[in-house]
Amino acid sequence: MNAAFARKLGRIREMVLKEFRQIFRDPRMSRVILVTPVLQLLLFGYAVSTDVHDTPTIVVDLDRTQASRALLDDFFSSGYFRVVRWSDRPADLVDGLDRGEAVVGIEIPTGFADAVATGAGARVQLILDGTNSNTASVAQSYASRIVQRYGARADARALEPPVDLRERAWFNPDLASRNYNVPAVIGAIILLVALLLTSLAIVREREIGTLEQLRVSPLSAGEIIAGKTIPFGIIGLVDMAIVTLVAVAWFDVPFAGTVPMLLLASVFYLLAALGLGLLISTVASTQQEAFMVSFLVYMPAILLSGFMFPISSMPETFQWLTLLNPMRHYLEIVRGVFLKGVGLSALWTQYAALGAMGVAVLGLAAARFRQREG
Repeated sequence: MNAAFARKLGRIREMVLKEFRQIFRDPRMSRVILVTPVLQLLLFGYAVSTDVHDTPTIVVDLDRTQASRALLDDFFSSGYFRVVRWSDRPADLVDGLDRGEAVVGIEIPTGFADAVATGAGARVQLILDGTNSNTASVAQSYASRIVQRYGARADARALEPPVDLRERAWFNPDLASRNYNVPAVIGAIILLVALLLTSLAIVREREIGTLEQLRVSPLSAGEIIAGKTIPFGIIGLVDMAIVTLVAVAWFDVPFAGTVPMLLLASVFYLLAALGLGLLISTVASTQQEAFMVSFLVYMPAILLSGFMFPISSMPETFQWLTLLNPMRHYLEIVRGVFLKGVGLSALWTQYAALGAMGVAVLGLAAARFRQREG
């Protein structure tokens, strides 16, 4: 029994080494595996951001008093807004928004300072271009907080504000979207590597006829599956380590958790991702077909994972559907490990769901592979 098991492990080891030689024989494949993850991370780290800075703003100050200037100083010293035009005509504000010159328009009416001084209820008009709803909503939130702080300071009639509101953001004090987005790149890269490389590698073997040769060799179907999936699982873990290192060392993303917790989740996630890649290889006959099916699986997985859009904002049907997406559970774990430092006690349901999905998908894919190639 021990000798038979040792021979089995030896055959799997030779199969894995053969796969690695085949992968790194092509320099272009090496760049795809090792360089592309870093490029994707740089893209998401620098270009993909929901933060709003230097928003183009048109100002119409009809009051022209010290009070109105103080409010505008609060706006433009915050870094969230940038003046592109000053005007004394409200029509210019509307015209600038229509032509896309600005995203925000601020109009301070005549009598603003008197209303502030008497407590009669000063008014400020804020007009936003809602074409980009995210930018408009974030800019509106920033503007509301600035006006509220100004109003609290200007209320000289009361010895102290009626409500003492003190805000504190836990886990991401600066509310930087980079700290939220960059760790999620790990999930996107692992899924892409496992789906694409696993499915293409097996279909390529089938196209050139070498899979037929493997079938008549002493290798069993299980050994072929292990030999084909283990290399890409190792590559996925290497990419995870690279992305984690760059995220922490270059982008200063906080890592409050532990490496074993991240590694355990990544292994479970890889089982599901490799199973999906293997499953695609059983339904695709050509590499082009495998690529298209992988893309059709990859995009919905990204969209239904909470990577870019909050799951809570989705229709209820889609919220339930996301529970079947392993990437959703993995991103919850990754963000929890990076930003909160939580472990199994807080995320055990996500770990359990991810592990169950990994075993189920890989088992289904292996059974279908044996059925087709057996």
